[in-house]
Amino acid sequence: MNVITQTADGSNTLYNETIGEHYHSKHGALQESKHVFINAGLIHTTELFPEQPVHILEVGFGTGLNFLLSAEHAAETGLPLVYTGIEAYPLTKEELISTNYNQYVNPENWDSLTGNYENALISQVKLTDLVKLEIAHTTLETFDSAPTYHLIYFDAFSVQHQPEMWSDEIIGHVCSFLKPGGIFVTYAITGKLKRALKAVGLTIEKLPGAPGKREMLRAVKPL
Repeated sequence: MNVITQTADGSNTLYNETIGEHYHSKHGALQESKHVFINAGLIHTTELFPEQPVHILEVGFGTGLNFLLSAEHAAETGLPLVYTGIEAYPLTKEELISTNYNQYVNPENWDSLTGNYENALISQVKLTDLVKLEIAHTTLETFDSAPTYHLIYFDAFSVQHQPEMWSDEIIGHVCSFLKPGGIFVTYAITGKLKRALKAVGLTIEKLPGAPGKREMLRAVKPL
């Protein structure tokens, strides 16, 4: 069961009672998503890959907040996006709507997501002229892809609550989907995670974290 919760910046998140953790930082869901995934992830990636569209893979689609803010950035900049989310336990449409994230994005992006959410769980959907979305209703272990992604948003629940998602094998598996020069970005930073990323050849960069966290991690796959 998921329970709606307000975070410190006024934006909502959901508390997953089964996992025992919120989907986003209690210090600010909106702040964290913008800081980690849009500013340190998407904007940085578009500077490295001038070709379009940008292909994004999100591990842990969850509430859809990272997707909505990515789609908003696309609308503001004219950037085409092909977005794939992996979500083993997708929210219901009603839970998605209960977040009230419509207040942070333009109506077209919100209506496109909520109106096509269930279809996106089945196949890729063209939401706007700029954005295509597919939500892979599967586990990361069984997801497979060629190295076609410019950017990976790694937004699984924390290692304390979902340690299997942060194993060396899983990190290596997900990084295999990155194009050469591609970016892996996450809110967390641990010695084990850094070692796992280095073991598959990625270069590690420590960055200031979102409010409530001292540091975050960005890694680059070699060309």
